[in-house]
Amino acid sequence: MTKGLGSMLEVARIQSEINRLFDNLLDLDSGGKDTGSWIPIVDIVENDEALVVTVELPGVSASDLKISTHGGDVILTGEKSRPGLLGQGRSHVAERAFGRFRRVIDLGAPVNTHKAEAVLTDGTLRIRFPKVSNRRGEAVTIEVATP
Repeated sequence: MTKGLGSMLEVARIQSEINRLFDNLLDLDSGGKDTGSWIPIVDIVENDEALVVTVELPGVSASDLKISTHGGDVILTGEKSRPGLLGQGRSHVAERAFGRFRRVIDLGAPVNTHKAEAVLTDGTLRIRFPKVSNRRGEAVTIEVATP
């Protein structure tokens, strides 16, 4: 890949992420009817074998979480319930987010979504996607058979 093409792809990826952020902000402004009322925080780490997505989901149970993939994106939807204590008195500080959420994450690398593993522990979701062995740009030898 030439340096210019790599830069263009990076700019396109950044523009896509900016568009998603603006879409999420517009949805929050409209009351979160369709996509959610809060946005979980995400880290993505890549090593030689896998892409690992880590998402902060405090207070979200596995039964209230749905994970799906579409194209090169992983889509998280779910709901964080408000605890019953908040309605029993005057609130002095209320900074925690509750309600439905939807987060679309561009994986940015070819991965095997069929072999993904997801674990939710102590409010942290960890999804491991094994990388596809043949990344774009690698030379692949194809054997030719004769009948």
